[in-house]
Amino acid sequence: MLIVIGFLLVLACVFGGFLLAHGQALALWQPYELMIIGGGALGAFLSATPGKVVRQVLREALGLLKGPAYRKQDYVDLLALLYGIFGVMRKEGVLGLEAHIEDPAASRLFSAYPRLLKDQHLVEFITDCLRLIVGGSINPHELEQLLDVELEAHREEAEAPALAVMKVADSLPGFGIVAAVLGIVTTMSQLDGDTSRIGEHIAGALVGTFLGILLCYGFVGPLAAAMESRVQEDGRAYECVKVALLASLRGYNPKVAVEFARKSLSAQQRPSFQDLEAHLDGARAGA
Repeated sequence: MLIVIGFLLVLACVFGGFLLAHGQALALWQPYELMIIGGGALGAFLSATPGKVVRQVLREALGLLKGPAYRKQDYVDLLALLYGIFGVMRKEGVLGLEAHIEDPAASRLFSAYPRLLKDQHLVEFITDCLRLIVGGSINPHELEQLLDVELEAHREEAEAPALAVMKVADSLPGFGIVAAVLGIVTTMSQLDGDTSRIGEHIAGALVGTFLGILLCYGFVGPLAAAMESRVQEDGRAYECVKVALLASLRGYNPKVAVEFARKSLSAQQRPSFQDLEAHLDGARAGA
């Protein structure tokens, strides 16, 4: 929602300031300039971006209105899920996880957290890592290297929409110049006409440059930055799982391994030790 407020503030300040300076609102209404800049940028975006990423851009842009994918309660649930998994490993051995990782939907561990269970990518990440541990032929150092490679690939894929939008933002001032040049060409062809008409054409050409810069730095650029920030924030869930699994594989008890994972979260996302402890106590009492 902050991004909507920011966009409205940009519009209010830029156009409000223009009007307060005794500008004429109709002077900024240049549909053909918008068509040249917006249409050109959209065409360049579609020609340079794979269809999969185009669909991701639409999803990510709409997702900004909903806020982060994982909230503090989701991290409490994730840490509790990891604690339950490590508890099974400690009591039954790693082979006790086979039924849980082969069918997470039927697992009492995963089904206790329906919101996390709906996140297919996160569940697959957890279960794939557990399969490697159940196999028994991987040490913590090897698992860490493998997880780093997987997380890097996941990060690149998740950041692709933000990078595509940022490239559009970078192109907008250039398309603004294109629109301005075309406006000047039109003006030069009418130099023998009425002076007021020549002034209107020059104003229209300048509006093209103005719109290109405004769209770049006021809207599309911030949109790309917000999408990138959300990817980094949501990626904390995967880092949290990685830290917990490595700590468990190195021999730490479930509570300590989960505490390692909790410490890996940012201050805004991290549940307090007391909140997590109370949640775990409630889960143990319910079991």
